[in-house]
Amino acid sequence: MKITHIHNIDIDARHIIPIITIAWVSATFSSPSNFQIFSIPSHIISSHHLHSNPISKPFQDFTNHRSFINHSSFLNSNRRRRFVVVVNMGFNPIVGNTVGSSEKTHGPRWRVHDNGGGVTSSSSSSVQCLFISFLLCSSFGVFYIFFLFSNPNLSFKGSIGCQEDNEGSWGIGVFYGDSPFSLKPIQDVNIWDNKSAAWPVANPIMTCASVTNSGFPSNFVAQPFLYAKDDVLYMFFKTKNPITMQGDIAVARSMDDGATWEQLGVALNKDWDLSHPYVFDYNRQIYMLPDGSGKRDVRLYKAIQFPLKWKFEKIILDRPLVDTFIIQHEEMYWIFGSYQGQVTCNNLEIWYSRSPFGPWTAHKKNPISRIRNGGRPFFHNGKLYRLAHSERVRVFKVEVLTANNYKEVEVDLGIENPTKGKNAWNGARSHHLDVHRLRTGQWVAVTDGDRILSGDVTRRRMVGCGLIVAAGSVIYVICWLLGLVKCLIPIAHGSKKKNSTGLAWERLKLRIRFVINPNTYKGKLIFSFLLILSVVIVCIGFGYIYGGDGAERPYPVNDRFSQFTLLAMTYDARIWNLNMYVKHYSRCPSVREIVVVWNKGKPPDPNSFDSMVPVRIRVEGKNSLNNRFKPDPLIKTKAVLELDDDIMMNCDDLERAFKIWRENPQRLVGFYPRLVTGPSPLEYRPEKHARKHNGYNMILTGAAFVDHDVAFERYWGKEAEVGRNMVDEVFNCEDVLMNFLYANATLAGLLVGPPVEYVKPAWAIDTSKFSGVAISGNTQAHYRVRSKCLEKFTELYGGVVDRKVEFKRRNDGWDL
Repeated sequence: MKITHIHNIDIDARHIIPIITIAWVSATFSSPSNFQIFSIPSHIISSHHLHSNPISKPFQDFTNHRSFINHSSFLNSNRRRRFVVVVNMGFNPIVGNTVGSSEKTHGPRWRVHDNGGGVTSSSSSSVQCLFISFLLCSSFGVFYIFFLFSNPNLSFKGSIGCQEDNEGSWGIGVFYGDSPFSLKPIQDVNIWDNKSAAWPVANPIMTCASVTNSGFPSNFVAQPFLYAKDDVLYMFFKTKNPITMQGDIAVARSMDDGATWEQLGVALNKDWDLSHPYVFDYNRQIYMLPDGSGKRDVRLYKAIQFPLKWKFEKIILDRPLVDTFIIQHEEMYWIFGSYQGQVTCNNLEIWYSRSPFGPWTAHKKNPISRIRNGGRPFFHNGKLYRLAHSERVRVFKVEVLTANNYKEVEVDLGIENPTKGKNAWNGARSHHLDVHRLRTGQWVAVTDGDRILSGDVTRRRMVGCGLIVAAGSVIYVICWLLGLVKCLIPIAHGSKKKNSTGLAWERLKLRIRFVINPNTYKGKLIFSFLLILSVVIVCIGFGYIYGGDGAERPYPVNDRFSQFTLLAMTYDARIWNLNMYVKHYSRCPSVREIVVVWNKGKPPDPNSFDSMVPVRIRVEGKNSLNNRFKPDPLIKTKAVLELDDDIMMNCDDLERAFKIWRENPQRLVGFYPRLVTGPSPLEYRPEKHARKHNGYNMILTGAAFVDHDVAFERYWGKEAEVGRNMVDEVFNCEDVLMNFLYANATLAGLLVGPPVEYVKPAWAIDTSKFSGVAISGNTQAHYRVRSKCLEKFTELYGGVVDRKVEFKRRNDGWDL
């Protein structure tokens, strides 16, 4: 540290402010060992000079600020007033000309001399800033890479299959119809499978999970082709190998016309990517024409031991075509395929020959289209149709196909597009369809679908990393404001223009640090906001990277999916709740229909709801809570979720509970447990009583899954008549009665195991608190009525006290 007395320098008042600025900034950026003290006569910085300088106002504030006084002060001793400026040795200001010196500016360095003495510096602050920034960014990068390759949530049941894939998360679905233009998904045909508790079976019928569980790891399945042999339906499809990260050709078979499928294994595996396994007959032999883009030619394979053993037959066309198929039309064979260029594969070409083995001649009008094939072409009513795709499968009627001419027109395929977005297995796109006519005359079709677009994984990771860097920048600013980091943005100073820019930037930083002072309430508020903002941004960023694609997915049972009906009972005063209810739950993946039991008032128009599934209003003649369990022959699913219109929870909770119910369809499966304990008189208590005693014996049916055929018949049976009358009398206890009926059926040997099963929701909101239309507003009176119901139903149907089920009984962790 060195003290220099500046008394023989001609310093104009306007130069004082830059000197003080540079002194302040240099002191802020540097350690005390690099300080030099300049002692300036007080007359130079008189109040008159400061007030007369138009740029001095901000610095008058700083000279009165405690943090400024820490770096500069006035000394008073024996009438000698000097202003002490603490300057960093590594920052050299030049102000005007100095006496006895001809020094000028050299590059970005500024100098002030006092009879040959002065301060010399380098740009160590810039180096320090860059070094800290590098460490900060590197830390985030290492943190990201470490978790990127150690995320346990990306694997499926600990296996190597079903990893996140940038090509998508493709699955395969089955459709049925009287013609190729009236195809409906399998769930609309109402096919039931008791083995997998799929009532009805729902698409997708094949996913990476079903293939992986069969012992053949897969990231996704796509591009299915059907082949019928000896009344057995075979499906050949592309499966993405998660080890080699290339496509193989796998095969499955169905003995029930496509409702269920058995995985047979990998039929064709090469050292290059395979896809689009087009299988056809020729001269009583079975051939496969897969895409092999790695070889850039069209290769034919012959079945040696169908369906799993194939041998290479020949290269039939030395041209890089993809999505290729061969058809026979008017005594000629035709190849349709898209030319694989360096960037796109959109130019569709036709080649023709008198044999599938060639030689082939190019069509004169090639390329005949820019829309790629989307599956096997088919004949219907004597007409040829070509399937194509963009983001959805399209169909074109071929009106002219000759060696010299080709003409096609697009027609409506008739398949309804999904409405649930990411929550639908094919919500984002579908690229392939293959139709086949069964021996019964009915048509069956298989199609692939994906809930996300290609490149979604990369996009999410890029956005997530960008958000994490943004959060790091906010933290960096916080550290700079607190003085933990001594550099924000370095400015080079090499010219008058740069000097002016640098001073303006330094003044701005000083003003920011003065305004955002951690010792003031305003500063603390701003620091708290910035800290919370950085945490929120980090959480969102990691959510993008590790939180998946944001889709709500159903849970399979024995690799099969199903659907349920959502039933709510309400009246006109609760229409606000109902609108929000329908909009939210209609987007859950397994919800097939919403039935609204309308007890009182003018019913709404079902078409007025913002719903992704059909809404049916069932108007009742009597306002009774018993209407909730009235038999309804129009319900097409075995499972019904009784869910009050004022309960909001996420779709994943519903899907988890639906899975548990499918595994235990004889039970009430729900979200609100209650425990009834003796001795008499029995008392109805809230959930915390059940938690205290670690068990429950009732599940409130305001949010519970039931088998509607069994439950509704039981509720409206002769033995439950007295109980129903009491429900009407007290306008309460219909859910309590249903629990007693289930427990009584268990005691009678009609059911095996406990009658109830609990699933813990991640969150649940009672919207009646906001609308003010809760049915049971007085809690204590509500509980007293229910306590009377407990006594009466115990007398009528037997007790539930000894039917206690403990929490944390299952291994899935969903009953905590």
